[in-house]
Amino acid sequence: MEKTYDVDDEIEIDLREIFYALRARIWVIILAFVIGGTAAVLYSEVVLTPMYSSTTMVYILSKETTLTSLADLQIGSQLTKDYRVVTTSRPVLQEVIDNLNMDMKYEELNKKITLDNPSDTRILSITAIDPDPVRAKAIVDQVASVSSEHIANIMEMTPPKVIEEGIVAEEKISPHVQKNAIIGALVAVFVVCGLVVLEVVLNDTIKTEEDVEKYLQLSVLSSIPERKDEAEKKRRKERRKKQKRAG
Repeated sequence: MEKTYDVDDEIEIDLREIFYALRARIWVIILAFVIGGTAAVLYSEVVLTPMYSSTTMVYILSKETTLTSLADLQIGSQLTKDYRVVTTSRPVLQEVIDNLNMDMKYEELNKKITLDNPSDTRILSITAIDPDPVRAKAIVDQVASVSSEHIANIMEMTPPKVIEEGIVAEEKISPHVQKNAIIGALVAVFVVCGLVVLEVVLNDTIKTEEDVEKYLQLSVLSSIPERKDEAEKKRRKERRKKQKRAG
């Protein structure tokens, strides 16, 4: 028999019932954890493309800039901002594409380049990300070289000096297999637990005398005790289930 609810009725959630339901399905939750983590690892290793990065650093200093005043430092910082714009401009990146004979558009290469300028410095780090670690190094070195020539010609200043050239990376920067495995496992557990909780909350079968009085507004005059043989059968089933779980 189904429970009936009035519009103003509040559905009570028995936390103990949810806890027991989750505990009864602990092996399903563990299995979901394993399957979710394994699926995330396979997805990371098989589907996602490994990416490698290479970084070069350049130092920017104009002919007129010295290190004797605050104004000089501010001029150097402003030059660094200008250099960031020139580095990712279309003429620079298009020349890099032509020099390396890459089958790539300007927009695609622009997405592979990231720039970083540590605060209070005139050092600019240029990073290139690519599935091929050798090509990532070639790209970042070419970007540093070509952009230095362009900024020297356009701004009539001393070409930025390369502090550190890019290197061929040995380790990939993405995907993060361990991180993805943990996320996949937790998502799978969350889904299974959510389904269990949903099952408990939406379970509208009447189980106790209190349910009869609450949902049917009927008084329980008497109850039929459970037969001994049926109770014994239930106990045997419970023992067999426990034995299977232990085994």
